[in-house]
Amino acid sequence: MLGVDSNNEVALVEAARLYDLSQSNFAEHLESLKLFYSDPSKHAHPQDSCTCTAPSAKKITGKVAYHGDFWLRKDFRRQGIPKIMAGILRGVSFAMWAPDFVCGLAERWMLEKGVLAQYGHTHHELGGAILHLVEENIVEEDLLVWLTREELRKLIFRHDRSDLALAL
Repeated sequence: MLGVDSNNEVALVEAARLYDLSQSNFAEHLESLKLFYSDPSKHAHPQDSCTCTAPSAKKITGKVAYHGDFWLRKDFRRQGIPKIMAGILRGVSFAMWAPDFVCGLAERWMLEKGVLAQYGHTHHELGGAILHLVEENIVEEDLLVWLTREELRKLIFRHDRSDLALAL
């Protein structure tokens, strides 16, 4: 998703992708480096690696919507836009794909500051991705965050229509 300002300049970008993991699981997908490279055998450094120790990652299978990178221009920060965009992306993902799971990777500070709860992530586990990318000089450990299809549906349809009618 791409958001622009009144001058048609990019103000935000948010990425999502659908994976068919019916013959695999999210842990295997991470460890294969396919989340990070379209073709790891061509693009990954021979020493690049990703380890996933989060137990639930092995249970995340089927149609999996990965909600990934988010960038917001500095002058748009502290206005609640990430929470709004997370809601829009959840709705679009549900409408387009009806995934079995929505998942992502998050830095620990997002949990500690309550950001994950604001975005509606009800589940999180340590060891989601322990990533080492040699050429990019990246070494990081992220949490695994996820929602089931039913939890996603409840987030999207959580407002009673009579409450909406009263608000108008």
